[in-house]
Amino acid sequence: RALSGEETANFELPLISKHGKRYTVLLNATPRRDSKGAVMGVVGVGQDITELDTVMGEAKHVADDLTRLIETANAPIFGIDKDGNVSEWN
Repeated sequence: RALSGEETANFELPLISKHGKRYTVLLNATPRRDSKGAVMGVVGVGQDITELDTVMGEAKHVADDLTRLIETANAPIFGIDKDGNVSEWN
């Protein structure tokens, strides 16, 4: 996209190393233009977010499991906030 003149912000790019390991890279790129405004290259920054993606996926899995547990429990389950107000129940 950046080579076509469009800025690219927070684009997740899946990559596979030559050894077959998967990575996810968060890219931000902007076109580099000459004095006439023609695109002559790209300036970009990438950040490896592989571990973050893994942790976020695991957290979503746990949250889904807990939600399912609460929704299907035969006994009452409720949450109370710091002021003692009931904030959740099944």
